[in-house]
Amino acid sequence: MMTLRTLLRALMLPLLAAAVTLAHAASVPQRYTLDASASNVSAKVPFFGLSSKTAKFPRMEGAVTIVPGAPEKAVIDVTFDATAIQAPDSVTLARLRGEKFFWVDKYPTIHFVGRSLKLASATKGVVAGELTARGVTRPASLAVTFDADPVAQAGKPVSFTGTTTIDRREFGMKAYQLIVGNQVDITLRARMVPR
Repeated sequence: MMTLRTLLRALMLPLLAAAVTLAHAASVPQRYTLDASASNVSAKVPFFGLSSKTAKFPRMEGAVTIVPGAPEKAVIDVTFDATAIQAPDSVTLARLRGEKFFWVDKYPTIHFVGRSLKLASATKGVVAGELTARGVTRPASLAVTFDADPVAQAGKPVSFTGTTTIDRREFGMKAYQLIVGNQVDITLRARMVPR
């Protein structure tokens, strides 16, 4: 006949094993690759103070690592192909590709590295990191919104939108200040695929 102690032990051991397994799974870094076919970046700048123009960077690659229970260890590493920049007209495109703006012949990529994620909720937070454009690196914070809790979606694709505003002059882009605004609104839309 099974004693109460033996019965409790028989019930508790599997529960403890499951708890240890869950705790371990909850701390394992979740690694993703950006799905380039479903990701893009846009940069919107005021034009003549009356309207705006938007350039797009349709080609990128990157990786994201999220550590459940330790968002401060998250890393977002994204590289944009500056040579693939798109603009609303040929004159704007030529200027953006030229030496006074992105100077794509000399600096063919733009790079963002986020090294810490501060969550305000399961799906919203701020990534602190650095943006490098035109050979200049500056601190940048990306406000991110995930379409679902990335921790709860472990092993499944997750999409997010990130936004930030930079001053183009800080990256050496000082031309046409009477025509083109200095504040540039950047939006990153990305889909992350588990790897």
